[in-house]
Amino acid sequence: MYSGSSQASFSYNLTPWVKRLLIANVAVFLVTMVDLRFFFEWFAFSPSTVLTRPWGVVTYMFLHGGLMHLFVNMLVLFFFGPPLEARWGSTDFLRFYLICGLGGVALSFVFAPSASIVGASAAIYGLMLAFALTWPEAPIYIWGIFPVKAKWLVGFLFVVSLMSAFGSSGDNIAHFAHLGGIVTGFFYLRSNWRPGGASSAKRPGGVRVRRMAIVPREDSSGKTATEQAPPESWSTKDEAMLDEVDRILDKISAQGMTSLTSKERETLDHVSKKHRSN
Repeated sequence: MYSGSSQASFSYNLTPWVKRLLIANVAVFLVTMVDLRFFFEWFAFSPSTVLTRPWGVVTYMFLHGGLMHLFVNMLVLFFFGPPLEARWGSTDFLRFYLICGLGGVALSFVFAPSASIVGASAAIYGLMLAFALTWPEAPIYIWGIFPVKAKWLVGFLFVVSLMSAFGSSGDNIAHFAHLGGIVTGFFYLRSNWRPGGASSAKRPGGVRVRRMAIVPREDSSGKTATEQAPPESWSTKDEAMLDEVDRILDKISAQGMTSLTSKERETLDHVSKKHRSN
């Protein structure tokens, strides 16, 4: 698990697609207990059957080889998924999750053409990378005790996956899928199609275009109103506050005003009052 900081706030309020993915993975796991061999044969990804069972490139993400396999993947999704979905919005979050999963398929197809793979690990590794790139200094508590910065933890996992994939580990783990999820996630986040691109876009001249153009607030009647907050009126020292407001606006776009915590509402109120006083 990780601890919230000024850079990354976390609550146990599950975001929409994190909740759906958790439910879907657990439900599929329970169903596969009826006949594990049948479901693995028809819904796992196998390069040798990709033409006859193409759905496997997606369905493999919802199959797991055992309870511990499922538990670890869902635990990571539970902790790292909500901050990313809240920041990016549900659509971008789900797209990134699936693309990282497909990246695991692609690398496995190239380097392990004889192996069948199951599990959400490729997508999960992509989420861990995205979290580390977004909040690199956030402390991750291993076993709830030992703090490790997100950037170092994910860097370590990448090295382990790389060495295991090209080594002769023989541990029956799809290391190329893990590696594919990380590599795909990295290039996707560095591309023009990256999640949350609207909040970090730049004009041709290199000037940042902030997503924060309107600050939501509630008027005396309880209805939501808006007021303009032009970026030009803010100084450089307000950059961190504007970044936080951009994240909150992304959350509003994905889940609505009712999803905001009291702290997030206070932040919007503070920014709104500051603008009105200028």
